[in-house]
Amino acid sequence: MKDITAIIPNLLDQIRTRRPVVHAITNWVTGGDVANALQALGARPVLAVSSEEAAEITAQADALLLNLGTPDPDRIEAMLRSGRRANELGKPVVFDPVGAGASIFREEACRRILAELRIMVIRGNRAEIGFLAGRGGQLRGIDAVAGPEDMAEAVQVLSRQTGAVIVASGEKDLLAYGDIFLTWGNGHPLMTRVTGTGCMLSAVIAAFTAAGEDPLTAAATGLTCFKLAGRVAGRHANGPGTFKAGLLDRLYTLTPEDLRGSLELES
Repeated sequence: MKDITAIIPNLLDQIRTRRPVVHAITNWVTGGDVANALQALGARPVLAVSSEEAAEITAQADALLLNLGTPDPDRIEAMLRSGRRANELGKPVVFDPVGAGASIFREEACRRILAELRIMVIRGNRAEIGFLAGRGGQLRGIDAVAGPEDMAEAVQVLSRQTGAVIVASGEKDLLAYGDIFLTWGNGHPLMTRVTGTGCMLSAVIAAFTAAGEDPLTAAATGLTCFKLAGRVAGRHANGPGTFKAGLLDRLYTLTPEDLRGSLELES
């Protein structure tokens, strides 16, 4: 495996210089959070959700994020049309399977997305990733209250099944790509007290997939930036409200030097 720790800091500069457009078909609960996180990082968000225009918008973007958070038939159709267009044009696609396994409708949507589209990165919590891998998991609301007994196996199995980089968020974030397996230390406990941090993380990863590096490096960079921003924001927050504002501020002020001094990859 190449030394991605030497590449990660430089990708942040690339995002700020190129300002890639990320088309996020995301849920209505966290749409503003996703857009603000992308803007703070240095990317350009667009959140077109209608199936009548989604593929056309994707053709003008640099990366596509599909977030299952508040699905309906038209939104699923928009995701599939956009995903097919992204695949045709060689644009990266990131999938956030919010609530996977919570209903038959979501289960069928996940099945179609994974069967019909080439996904570069799948980012979810432990229950969602466990469900997609066929290893089980338990959600309460959209929170993972239990993942598979062997989470490391689940992310590696799903990566082999889909060919995608798999990111599982939890007490420690896990990343798998083929035979490569990495872990990250915690960000901050307040990240679990703010709705939308997972959606924001998926969007940040999507931005880095547009930088032209391989999927593993893109996902690792997005994780590193977001975890560091959350950790620093948490030190100065009084609660969820100030944390959320601080998280956006820290994404905005992150520097390559910050990243060089905080990399916590464990193979």
